[in-house]
Amino acid sequence: MFELAFIGCAALGVYGFVTAAKDGETRRSCTSLCALRPAYAARNRLAPDFELPSMNGGKVKLSSYRGKTVILNFWTKTCRPCLEEMPSIADLAKALKAHPNVALVTITTDESAADARDTLRSVLGGGDPPFEVLIDSESDVVRDKFGTKLFPETWFIDKQGVIRARFDGGRSWASPLTIDLAESLDNPLECAVVFDEGKPRGPMANLCGEFTPSVN
Repeated sequence: MFELAFIGCAALGVYGFVTAAKDGETRRSCTSLCALRPAYAARNRLAPDFELPSMNGGKVKLSSYRGKTVILNFWTKTCRPCLEEMPSIADLAKALKAHPNVALVTITTDESAADARDTLRSVLGGGDPPFEVLIDSESDVVRDKFGTKLFPETWFIDKQGVIRARFDGGRSWASPLTIDLAESLDNPLECAVVFDEGKPRGPMANLCGEFTPSVN
């Protein structure tokens, strides 16, 4: 009888340990998402594919990045917050060199590649940017496919091409949280919190109450 009781207690102890470990992993997987506070976060929309000319020549398709997490940033030269966040975008691109499974791509609605290059050289202090720049002068992708009306806007797309988060407005992207979020999209113990209109929703939304928002 004693042995059965001991085995039962041991089993409960193991179950409690495993449950606590999984709970800890879940909380860690939600840290970056909860701290960054996207306007939208879910996993129910496939990113529309597109092909656009690159500032450096040739054309690029979004689907060519399948198998990688993509951080997709929309900007234009007439958008002051876009230009203000651009140095942090450049810093993020440099940091991502150590994370080959994450790609940073920007799309501008400026008139031409030359126009975009001049703008970026002015903002970044000369030289070409350390990230891909695609030209969408007619807004066929930014406006018509993604529905963007206000800039800047930044999307996180997982390696299967599913939109996982959208951030509205400018912010500093040179934060480890940004990379943590991108990396977490490839984690089997992903965060189940969803965001709508900048607020956490769903049965696990209370997790985000434990984190201080980081939006600057």
